[in-house]
Amino acid sequence: MRPCFPATSCRRWGCALLVALVTLPPLAVAQEAAAPLDDFIASYAKDHGFSGTVLVRQDGQRRYLRSFGMADLTHGVANTPDTRYWIASISKLFTAALVLQLHEQGRLDLQAPITTYLPECTGAGTRDVTVHQLLNHTSGLRNFDQVASLEQALAEGMPSYQLPHTAAQLARDFCNGPRVHPPGTSFDYDNGDYLLLGRIVEHLTGQDFGQALSERILLPLRLADTGLLHHAGIVERLASTYSYREDLKALSNDLPVYPENWGPAGAMYSTVDDVLAFADALFGARLVDRDSLARMLAPGLDDYGYGLWVYETKVGDGRLRVAKRPGRIMGAQAQLYRFLDRDLTVVILANTDGTDLDEFVAKIGRAALGAGSGTTTGVAAPAR
Repeated sequence: MRPCFPATSCRRWGCALLVALVTLPPLAVAQEAAAPLDDFIASYAKDHGFSGTVLVRQDGQRRYLRSFGMADLTHGVANTPDTRYWIASISKLFTAALVLQLHEQGRLDLQAPITTYLPECTGAGTRDVTVHQLLNHTSGLRNFDQVASLEQALAEGMPSYQLPHTAAQLARDFCNGPRVHPPGTSFDYDNGDYLLLGRIVEHLTGQDFGQALSERILLPLRLADTGLLHHAGIVERLASTYSYREDLKALSNDLPVYPENWGPAGAMYSTVDDVLAFADALFGARLVDRDSLARMLAPGLDDYGYGLWVYETKVGDGRLRVAKRPGRIMGAQAQLYRFLDRDLTVVILANTDGTDLDEFVAKIGRAALGAGSGTTTGVAAPAR
């Protein structure tokens, strides 16, 4: 939403003067309040080499929207508010919403073993794993992501992401692997859990994940700038991604990958406005009902609910609940940061990895609430 101001008309000079006396002081106060936030974001972005777009919506109005850096360094194309970014693991929140929709329709039992819905999962380790445990990353299955750093990827490659695979192949390889923890006993953030959830959506809807996503979320919400990345597809206005190389002491083109291999776990792109619209629909119980939303926001191990972290953070003299969905894949970074007890949402989408977006988004939240931009205490959810 764009800020709007009531239009007041009056033919009498006395009334016009009264309107001016009444409306100017609040406007001045608003401008004074906005200036520190604007100054802080611009200063932080400059000092930390931020490249991307920041959107702050507060009390029903857009309080801040600005882009920094370059969407394409080779051709000198700047980031803008209309730039589309790879949103990485914010994708998981869309997937969780699809699963909860199917649950509401009576087509899926969250406590049922995943083998009920996934015929390709025949390994002994999956028999006791439930849909609920995939959603909150407590499946206990072997972690799908074995590459710990860019340097390791450069040296060894990433077979799961740099070779073409179908969704069925990825799901079969993951769910038939060894189990490393008893289900439900340990939090282990794993893209594989959400690859399986995407396959469940496909089996129950009879559609591929992209079709189900489009029909159930993107089209109803009119998210025209949101979709799934594919190696062969060209997405207009999509920012290129760059990672910082320690050996080069500079940004470098990201490794070539098949983004669709992240699928329901991290293959989506979007704009800040579309991410905000999705968040408003989700947290406003327009995508899922109140009961499903409560399930999603119930923090489990590591304060993780369904597809996001939910925790309390100290702001000023009080504590406020935050729902946070970070994302990170190589140079792509994203943050959806929503205060559940205040009308405040911060969306940051970036195309380089040099800025600590966990710190940046927390400080923006504090500054917007008038609590300064110091360190926010509470659980610091990792950027994934």
